[in-house]
Amino acid sequence: GFVPEERTIRGRFPEMKKENSSLMSFLLLLSLSFLASSKSHGNPASEMVNVLNQNRTAWKLGKLHESPGLGCIALQYAELCEGNCNVNNTLTCEPPEDDFTQVFAPNCGVELPTFGTITGHVLGCGTHYATPEASFSDILFRDNKSLLVLRNRSHTEVGVGMARLHKGTYFWCILFSDGGTNSSFSLEANGRGIKQRKGCYSGSAFSCSNAHMICMRLLNSFLCILLSINTLWVSFL
Repeated sequence: GFVPEERTIRGRFPEMKKENSSLMSFLLLLSLSFLASSKSHGNPASEMVNVLNQNRTAWKLGKLHESPGLGCIALQYAELCEGNCNVNNTLTCEPPEDDFTQVFAPNCGVELPTFGTITGHVLGCGTHYATPEASFSDILFRDNKSLLVLRNRSHTEVGVGMARLHKGTYFWCILFSDGGTNSSFSLEANGRGIKQRKGCYSGSAFSCSNAHMICMRLLNSFLCILLSINTLWVSFL
């Protein structure tokens, strides 16, 4: 009496395999879409510049020029703030003024005669990675004081640095300047001498180092687990 039931169950296996195959195809397509998006939007610091300019445009203010030299200095600033993240995602970090010309600029290969005036800065941090859009509203520009810095009409260029540092905490630094487009914070040899150890800076031609790539690693781990489960399931069937 059990044979008909056994045939019925076995008869379902091809259908279950088909459903499982469809699920894995969907997950593969999703991962490929994510990878394509990551390649086209692979620098959170440059994405933040876009967010800043979108908000300035909404306030009928001029767009800011993305300065790689200023962005690299912002990354140096962010790295200096390691360990100073407060519970409310604010930073208490103020480097000596000489550090900008004697430490940050040489580390970035910024030609000192082109070092312009820094007209404002905004700092923030978070224990978890957040998209530039979320970081803008939840971390960096939560009050009128920081928004006034962004709305300053004297700003003409901007540099953004982001680094994943102490215990996985993400640090943001945004620097503004009133320098002339393409004439201030110029990089020697187009920045080829920069030794980027960690993080991202806006306008960079280099890949980010240990910043947002943690998200890709998590996605890859998740897909590996799913593929392993799928392999075991198919073997069982």
